[in-house]
Amino acid sequence: MLYLIATPIGNLKDITLRALEVLKEVDTIACEDTRVSLKLLSHYGISKPLLSYHEHGMSSRLLPLLREGKKVAYITDGGMPLISDPGFKLIAACQAENIPHTVIPGASAPLMALCLSGLSSARFTFCGFLPPKKGARQTALEGLRGLPTTLIFFESPKRLTAFLKDAREVLGDRQGAVCREMTKLFESVERGPLSSLEEHYTATPARGEVVVVIEGVTETLAPSEDDIAKHLQKALETYSVKEAASLVAQALGVPKREVYHHALNLKAKTTSLPEGSES
Repeated sequence: MLYLIATPIGNLKDITLRALEVLKEVDTIACEDTRVSLKLLSHYGISKPLLSYHEHGMSSRLLPLLREGKKVAYITDGGMPLISDPGFKLIAACQAENIPHTVIPGASAPLMALCLSGLSSARFTFCGFLPPKKGARQTALEGLRGLPTTLIFFESPKRLTAFLKDAREVLGDRQGAVCREMTKLFESVERGPLSSLEEHYTATPARGEVVVVIEGVTETLAPSEDDIAKHLQKALETYSVKEAASLVAQALGVPKREVYHHALNLKAKTTSLPEGSES
């Protein structure tokens, strides 16, 4: 039997009674980092053989134990297993061999952040970690831009301001929340437009575990192309293409790159008209 067991994301008291009961009964505990798991297990007086797992070779190490009829617990450093975790491959292997498995639920960072954010929880999309490099990250954000669901991301504190900047440019200046060090002593939540969050964490760099929540697209965040064109035509009478695009993007809450593309097209049409013609 394989048990997928949720562990605390910070506060050790967030372990469930059922999780402790199962951890005491299993034969082996497969964990992400033995040093991290030992802190939790030692705190509750649990001593079991620990097996450190990683994405490559995980099934080959755990399946033989399960085939022998052993009880194996699968835990992460914190939160629900399989969330931004390669364990789904092990589950697929268990299902292929009809090895029974179940989940012992508990703490989950994405769900806690969603509740703390104050943004809609009716529908949401968990996006995990986006690519660390700017170009790939922006491409990933482009793919999420039209979703009407609240978006939940994991991010490194070292890349937080870069992420917020890219999110603002691609998604528009939407409402968001940065949830940091949840359930721990210095838990904090900053809420507001992405621009203000970017400004805040540029001045005060984040530390610790970070989850970012961003609202999904709404009617107010999706003005028509005609609306964008009208604003641009007015702005281009006074400002350069770059300046006009920046001002209109900020005013309408539209991604700057999208507005800049419209501005270039408008400028090209205007300059290509014969003398005396009207745009």
